[in-house]
Amino acid sequence: MRFIALLCTLLLAGPALSADKAMRQTFDQEIERKAVQAVVWGIPAVNYDLMRQEMLAKTPGKVGQVIYWGRPLDWRNQTLTPNPDALYFMVFFSTKDGPVVLDLPPAEEKASFNGNIVTAWQLPLEDAGLLGYDKGKGGKFVVLPPGYKEKLPDGFIPLQSEVYGGYMLFRSNLASHDDADVQASIDYGRKLRVYPLSTAGNPPETVFSDVKDTVFDSTIRWDESFFDNLNRVIQEEPWIARDRVMIDQLKSLGIEKGKPFEPDQHTKSLLTKGIKEAETLLEAKYDAGLPPFFTEKSRWTFPAYPDLITAAQSNFDAPDAYPVDHRGVAYSYAYIGIKRLGAGQFYSISICDKNGDAFDGSRTYHLNIPANVPVQQYWSVTAYDRQTHALIKNVARASRSSQIPDLVKNSDGSVDLYFAAKAPKGKDANWVPTDPKRSFELMFRAYGPTKEFFDKKWILPDVVKITAP
Repeated sequence: MRFIALLCTLLLAGPALSADKAMRQTFDQEIERKAVQAVVWGIPAVNYDLMRQEMLAKTPGKVGQVIYWGRPLDWRNQTLTPNPDALYFMVFFSTKDGPVVLDLPPAEEKASFNGNIVTAWQLPLEDAGLLGYDKGKGGKFVVLPPGYKEKLPDGFIPLQSEVYGGYMLFRSNLASHDDADVQASIDYGRKLRVYPLSTAGNPPETVFSDVKDTVFDSTIRWDESFFDNLNRVIQEEPWIARDRVMIDQLKSLGIEKGKPFEPDQHTKSLLTKGIKEAETLLEAKYDAGLPPFFTEKSRWTFPAYPDLITAAQSNFDAPDAYPVDHRGVAYSYAYIGIKRLGAGQFYSISICDKNGDAFDGSRTYHLNIPANVPVQQYWSVTAYDRQTHALIKNVARASRSSQIPDLVKNSDGSVDLYFAAKAPKGKDANWVPTDPKRSFELMFRAYGPTKEFFDKKWILPDVVKITAP
């Protein structure tokens, strides 16, 4: 009789246990789906925080100070698609205690900069420098905290931010990579100043730290730690009205303002599944290709989706557009925001050769740069690791540019560049090294592009593979 009673109990409980398991699976699936959405939405802020935390953990630099790379960037700088043909100065700031002044120098006869000031969400506040808002005159740019209403002193340029945190990327332009020109670029960059507006009458000395020998890795971490970075930004920054829909989404993941983020092991496993799915999604969208730039069939694309460029330049204020998915793709391979893309600089990306094949570091490729590139400053082509979107590790250099004195030109003024693990015979000056065990991608930079560039009167050809498989 006891056996029969037990059997009846199990039979009756079976449907309930099955329903409970199905319910748990449904809830787990919801967490995974929301984790994917949180990654796509939150990656600009995580991208920012990874750089900030790398500075705080590995360098003497602090928020409100300046870190800089005292030589053209090499592979030790593992930020996303950086420019190795300018000297980088970075300032992370917070306006939580009041407005912050970025006091930037005017251009000189042989010195200038291109700069961008962005929020913690990498929304562009302003471009500065030779082709920025100040047109090379320099200026005292003041980042204002949310809701700031006080009148500024005369001569200050207000930049109203929606959040407290942000950073500036200040590219000190190089005449060449020679030691004397590099030092001149450093000396010019060290003329910038950072200080609280409250001390403007007698500002303190700005602290500079040279981090050129630091392995500075802010590549996206496709693991559960992503959510630690995201939580940090959520705790520090006010909610932006357009993003309030994410409050409950994040709460279901354990991220809630004012509360500790302490997911249990089961939730961590679901977050890990979510971040991996998000990585696959964003990578697939990037692989599908951005819109072509030079011609309809060009393998050189826009640097980001045109709708994202337009939306960011208008502060995402358009009532019927908020391209979060496209923004997520962009900040998986790059950082910074540019207010007037095309005025100071323009970028074009290529992830495959003329035949549509992905770049293979074990092959040899050729790119002809036609003569008379329509730029006021310089052009360059840089190779990056296809998986990390950072400079290729352990190579002697990452790019070739029109600033290089020993760059060999053809009789018609064009330049032939080569991308390979080993330099083709006699082509070392025009060679960009690759890793034979890894795939790569390319970025063409035009600094000071002219109208002719955007009118497509000058066309950059596709890259051609010149060795057989």
